[in-house]
Amino acid sequence: MRELDSYLKNKKIDYNKLLDYGFVKKDDTYTYDKNICDNKFKVIIEISKEKTSKVMDLSSNLEYELVDVKSSQGTFLNKVKEEYENILNDVIKNVTVNDSFKNKQTKDLIKYVKEKYGDNLEFLWDNFPTDAIWRNKINSKWYGLLLVINLNKLGLDINKEEEIIVLRYDKDKINKIVDNKKIFKGYHMNKNSWITIILNNSVNIKEIYKFLDNSYLISIKK
Repeated sequence: MRELDSYLKNKKIDYNKLLDYGFVKKDDTYTYDKNICDNKFKVIIEISKEKTSKVMDLSSNLEYELVDVKSSQGTFLNKVKEEYENILNDVIKNVTVNDSFKNKQTKDLIKYVKEKYGDNLEFLWDNFPTDAIWRNKINSKWYGLLLVINLNKLGLDINKEEEIIVLRYDKDKINKIVDNKKIFKGYHMNKNSWITIILNNSVNIKEIYKFLDNSYLISIKK
C-alpha cells in the first residue's frame, strides 16, 4: 500500500471533485478503482483521514506489492508501474486545488482579487509550485505575483521563508516608497517598475489592496 502524502504536498483535496471524477463515497471514505494492463490489475485509491493507494493482482486477488519496490525492474513490471503512476497523477491533478499559501493576508488577497476582478491565480511552473501570478483579462499582462521565498533574498539578514506579493508600481515613485523594511523593489521582476511586500502583517491589508488595485490599473495601461 502506498501513502499519498508526497503527492499532496501544497495541495488540498476538493471533495466535490472526487465525486465528479468517479469516486464513490461510503461513510467517510471515498474510493476509486480502475483496471489497468488489459484488466490484469486494478488500482484502488482510498481517501479518508488517510490517503492511500494500491494495486491488486486480479488473478490472485492479492496486492501486487512489487510496484512499490524501487529496485524491482522488468518490462512488464515497469508497464504496471507506469500505468499506476499515470492514474495517480491524473487523479491528483483533477481532484485537488493548490494550497501553497497559508498566511491570512495571502488568503485575503486571493479572495479580494477573485471577488473584485474575477481572476484566479495561475500556477505556471511545475517545478515551482509556490509561485503563482495574476493577469488581467484585457491584455493578459501580469499585475501580481505570489511567491514563497527566503527573506535573505530580499537582502534581509533573516533566514526564514515567508509569502510575498510582487506588484507593479509607478516608476517615478518607486524610490520614494521603497524602504527595504516593509516595501522592497520587485523580486525577480524589473526593479524599476515592481515592488515587493512581505505578507507578514508588516503592511496593513487595506494598504496592500490599494497597491494591488494600482498595479492592476498600470497593467491595463500597458
